[in-house]
Amino acid sequence: MTTRPLRVLAVDDDPLNRTLVRAILARAGEPLRGTELDEARTIAEARGALARGSFDLVLLDIHLPDGLGLELATELGARPRPDRPAIVALTASVLPAEQQAAIDAGCDAFLAKPFQPEALIDVIRSFTTDARADGEPAAAELRPSPGPRPSVQ
Repeated sequence: MTTRPLRVLAVDDDPLNRTLVRAILARAGEPLRGTELDEARTIAEARGALARGSFDLVLLDIHLPDGLGLELATELGARPRPDRPAIVALTASVLPAEQQAAIDAGCDAFLAKPFQPEALIDVIRSFTTDARADGEPAAAELRPSPGPRPSVQ
């Protein structure tokens, strides 16, 4: 039986932040080993990546050069499962109103920058389960969110 890796899209205009996410995921153990990471610097690039393929999880910066990541979160949040990826806001915006705006826009979790590598891994693992709903095995599969996850700061 084969498994497929978790597919993650990191949307952040800062190349250092994208490199950090890549390094953290590369060193993560099970069930995140072998995670496939695609990267986008803007909302437009993210939309292009999402049009070309499906993702299990989107790590989304809120403040991007071409707009607010919340716009993309709202678009993705409107998708029916299983076409809707889990969305984790990764942002330096830490005010409670900004966190609530992210959750209201469709984000499933909120992780404040700067964050510890373990915090990112824990948030991603909080969405994983061992098997997909359609029975196809996955190395890590995101389960539908029953509601917003607590924020990590």
